[in-house]
Amino acid sequence: MKKTNLFLIIWLICSCVTVNAQNYVKTALGIKTRVNAIDIEIQFFTPKIVRIIKSPAGINNGKHSLSVIQQAQKQELNIHANDSYITISSNTIQVKLNRVNGQIVFNDIKGSALLNEKPDGIKFIPFKDSIENTFAVSQVFQLQQAEAIYGLGQHQRGSMNQRNQKITLKQENMEIGIPFMQSSKGYGVFWDNYSTTVFDDNAAGTSFSSQVGNCADYYFIYGGNADGVVTGYRYLTGQAPMFQRWVFGYWQSRERYKSQQEVVGVIKKYRELNVPLDGIVQDWQYWGVEESKWNSTEFGNPNYPNPKAMIDSVHQLNAHIIISVWPDFGNQTKIWADMKSNGFLYKYFLSYPTTPTVQVYDPFNPKARDLYWSYMNKNIFSIGMDGWWLDSTEPDHSQAKERDDNTPTYLGTFRKVRNAFPLATTGGVYKHQRETSADKRVFILTRSAFAGQQRNATTVWSGDIVSDWSVLRKQISGGLNLSLSGIPYWNTDIGGFWGGRLYHKGIDAPYQELYVRWLQFGAFCPIMRSHGTDMPREIYQFGKKGDWAYDAIEKYINLRYRLLPYNYSNAWDITANGSTMMRALVMDFPEDQKVLDINNEYMFGKAFLVCPVTDSMYTNTVNDQVNFNTIKSQQVYLPAGHTWFDFWTGDKIKGGQFIKKEAPVDIMPLYVKAGSIIPIGPFQQYTGERDLKNIELRIYPGADGAFTLYEDENDNYDYEKGIYSTIKFIWNDKAKTLTIDSRKGNYPGMLKNRTFSVTLVNVNHGTGMGVAKTDRIIMYNGLKKVVRL
Repeated sequence: MKKTNLFLIIWLICSCVTVNAQNYVKTALGIKTRVNAIDIEIQFFTPKIVRIIKSPAGINNGKHSLSVIQQAQKQELNIHANDSYITISSNTIQVKLNRVNGQIVFNDIKGSALLNEKPDGIKFIPFKDSIENTFAVSQVFQLQQAEAIYGLGQHQRGSMNQRNQKITLKQENMEIGIPFMQSSKGYGVFWDNYSTTVFDDNAAGTSFSSQVGNCADYYFIYGGNADGVVTGYRYLTGQAPMFQRWVFGYWQSRERYKSQQEVVGVIKKYRELNVPLDGIVQDWQYWGVEESKWNSTEFGNPNYPNPKAMIDSVHQLNAHIIISVWPDFGNQTKIWADMKSNGFLYKYFLSYPTTPTVQVYDPFNPKARDLYWSYMNKNIFSIGMDGWWLDSTEPDHSQAKERDDNTPTYLGTFRKVRNAFPLATTGGVYKHQRETSADKRVFILTRSAFAGQQRNATTVWSGDIVSDWSVLRKQISGGLNLSLSGIPYWNTDIGGFWGGRLYHKGIDAPYQELYVRWLQFGAFCPIMRSHGTDMPREIYQFGKKGDWAYDAIEKYINLRYRLLPYNYSNAWDITANGSTMMRALVMDFPEDQKVLDINNEYMFGKAFLVCPVTDSMYTNTVNDQVNFNTIKSQQVYLPAGHTWFDFWTGDKIKGGQFIKKEAPVDIMPLYVKAGSIIPIGPFQQYTGERDLKNIELRIYPGADGAFTLYEDENDNYDYEKGIYSTIKFIWNDKAKTLTIDSRKGNYPGMLKNRTFSVTLVNVNHGTGMGVAKTDRIIMYNGLKKVVRL
């Protein structure tokens, strides 16, 4: 009898037997038992995090997680069993297993329901992969009707709440699949599977159904709120390291700069115009234009005769540069030949460009990752490159065929691990650069992501999107749900990638309006980066000083730099405390039912409420005319329970209502929550041009508040050794006192004495991006001070 048939017969016999749970076995982490021919293991990783593993009876799943890197620790648990249930309790939650039908229920410590599996909701369907016999696996959960669900990666649907959605979680250009959802009830579920997975929420239940899996393996994470869930998720899958401080400045890119002279010339032009700039991006074909030389990781294009001199010139202009590297190689390159001879290339897999002369490497093979880095290091990093643009990390697979899913990888078929491709390839680059140098922090811009990728120093961009108002709006919910999936750094191609698909006339007035509004949104994303094709995006392409588009662009780039102390401190909060910079309203206002499905507003840090303008107000695509005679308005919802300040005017408004905010072309609605303390830095042309001896502190009264200012050497990994400083500011609204705590920590070059210029914000006082009129100047030497305002 064939092995395959025997496997199926054993499984079918087991699945037809209906028995109650066998005697369970206690483990260091929980229990093991069997219910109705399903082996079940419940493991408490922490008092708030529980892993559930299910597999057909007797099947050894041999599961090793690619995403979860935290090892479980023995927990103090209370286990109680009767004929019907096994209940396992920590000091925070209880997990209840039905010994008759295998249903698992998650409750808080008081016994209130958090999440239920559906009775008999687990399914294993035999599936013959090309390499092994396995299963298609699914698990159905039961959610409460009023519950909202978020996460699942990034999708171009415009939906904030993922209830009543059916979403295929599969890495593609513009689609990022992460099988992690979190609930407005304060818990999350990470479905630990790397194959194509369908999330489906309907009247029958909420399910994850994966194409391939030897077991069902998921983690229940109880956080109490969204921040707590993300913190638990990152505890399991890894923390996000710090980026260099310059990363939070402004980035200029296009598809593509075609010579080293052009790259350096763009930076020189920005310096001449006194417009801030910190980063520039070299896109593809620096290796040459022939597909056979695709992605050689070498400067083979004659327009780049001296790449080290180019990089040195960029640095001399106080800017930084990153470069595009892909996961596939042309067959006339040295790296292709090395990969080929070692058997590290996918044989049939067609990526981009879609030609047999270009092949994708296998990042799941550690030796292939070693080889990949060796070329990147020798040809690029060693001459001073500052970071990486790892493009097409899905990898791009528009010509997908069944045989591609059957492609063997180091860990099984591509079908089995496809969604983890970006995790593997970025992980190799991160690991090797860390081993090569501790002086330069890793920065990776990439187009796809999977669970745990935040630990690889990546920022994700939303893909090759079309320049269109409706697409702009969809980016907001896409980025917010990715943040709620535990990935903190995200951005878009400001202006949209495909500029010419709808804007055939180039940079005409209608496109300028779209670009200006998109850039305003970009100024309040974790990374601010302009990029696209069909038309260039540099500020001087939009006119000159005094022209409406130019002035609006310059205004928001300058505002970005004024907020550097705020943004860099928020970046530290991500690394140190598992926080999130781009925050869906549900993260901060979960009790306000009106925010649960708002898809065009968010918090940036914990102070700013941002409402991008996503409709044309002042131009006409038919005749290209501009009409600023009538100022249009944008509707904004201000969450309940708080007082809000208009950032531009200082007007105070009570929350819990929709309002109309006038939105001239240079104004994006921005509001600041009462109790916020915002540090404002100087006007400068690049990060570090001016020191921070004098920081403006804007205090928004009406509630108590606090903010921690973080500072370090701005690059290298000394912060991991505790070489940094923090200063905590505390506002007591009733007493009208500001406490500046004693500085904690130190680092080389730290300012020992400085000035804080404090402004208590009010109507037309301490507003907008200009230098505020000071209410109190505080000389600070690192010791605690308490001042009354």
